Amino acid sequence: MQNFHLTRRAVLAGLGATALSARAGFADPAPIPLTAQRALAQIAPEGYPQTEVWSYDGRLPGPELRLAQGTRLQRRFVNSLEVPSSVHWHGIRIENAMDGVAGLTQEAVAPGASFDYDFVAPDAGTYWYHAHTHSMEQVARGLSGALIVQERDAPDVDRDEVLMFNDWLLDPQTAQIAPDFSHPMDLSHGGRFGNLIGTNGRFALTLRAKRHERLRLRLINAANARIFVLRLTGLSGWQVALDGMPLPAPEPVAQEIVLAPAQRIDLIVDVTAEGQEAAIERLGNDAQWSRQVGVQITGAASRSRRAPPAALPPNPKMDRPDLAQARPLEMKIEGGAMGRMPMSRMRGLMQSGKFWTLGGQAGPVDPPFARLFLGEPVRLRMVNDTAFPHAMHLHGMHFREVLEGERFGPMRDTLLTEAGASHEIAFTADNPGKWLLHCHMLAHAAAGMTSWIEVS
Repeated sequence: MQNFHLTRRAVLAGLGATALSARAGFADPAPIPLTAQRALAQIAPEGYPQTEVWSYDGRLPGPELRLAQGTRLQRRFVNSLEVPSSVHWHGIRIENAMDGVAGLTQEAVAPGASFDYDFVAPDAGTYWYHAHTHSMEQVARGLSGALIVQERDAPDVDRDEVLMFNDWLLDPQTAQIAPDFSHPMDLSHGGRFGNLIGTNGRFALTLRAKRHERLRLRLINAANARIFVLRLTGLSGWQVALDGMPLPAPEPVAQEIVLAPAQRIDLIVDVTAEGQEAAIERLGNDAQWSRQVGVQITGAASRSRRAPPAALPPNPKMDRPDLAQARPLEMKIEGGAMGRMPMSRMRGLMQSGKFWTLGGQAGPVDPPFARLFLGEPVRLRMVNDTAFPHAMHLHGMHFREVLEGERFGPMRDTLLTEAGASHEIAFTADNPGKWLLHCHMLAHAAAGMTSWIEVS
């Protein structure tokens, strides 16, 4: 009988052939398409024409994507628009190559081309996805949708509702989106504000519920610049998560809820109204409250309210950074109308089409604002030396605000900085790659408020 001597190379070659054979017989299915395309939507009230929007899969907002914590999302982004685009998965701590920032983590996807996004969602919570190529225009035209990562142990609620708040700047006669995305007033002041405000792509949204029914409300601010100040009427409950990250314990809903652009808040509420209506109301510029979302009450789910909810299960890697070992950084936010930047410097900025700077740079530019070592703790002081608020968003990592007495606030990925204020945030640079840090008032980002850090 012939003797056979199996070498390591022969074994590996055999395993490789088996794997190739298996793949040939059982090919991986193609990712599900997510297509950027033109569509029509009835944004304005009935009686007005439909509005032409840029959409994902022909829907406004885009399709709600839901997956279980720890599972994989695979989507083939297909660009059927006439302009380049890309998709950013806002708030998800994923690998850098999947972050979707054109010019930093990938090339923009050309018209007619596609790009495969493939990542595991490590954190449960409320997130969203949106265009990250010329975001000021593409998001304003409709390119955004909700991304929901469900906990392994779901909270005890009767229903889970996603509410994406937005505004649109429409021509009052034609109901079409105003096409001027380079107006100096928008770029140098508060940003691009819409003249029509709605929820989930509609001017008026009404939910149906029963008294004492318990709802999980996932609030997402998808607007370009508008800060939503909200209150509940006929609904009582708790705040349980911010920007996707669970709070250590449920907190009673504040009398006023402030939701800056790109921020998310998860509420668990009971329907407690005695009558037939409840609502989420919005504070307007005239200091008057108006309905944002109506709740029509029919019947009762039970005779009384149930016990308060338990805290949501924590996400992994929610450790607090070591402040004593943290590298101190400072980023000054400057520019804009009515700011304190010297006029000579402001004129130089404006000649390049910019109005704002972060850390002295109108970007994104090379080099990065900071180069950080993997695992390094960081303390970043942001000083808002302007006349406007800014919603500062860090990609790839969550942070905590450092409060008085070196106490930590909750984990977030977007922080609202008021005019003239300073805030200190702390985070651990635990995700390698190039990560954007910018204002999510998207006109501000387009006009210079975009920087980045590199972790290696």
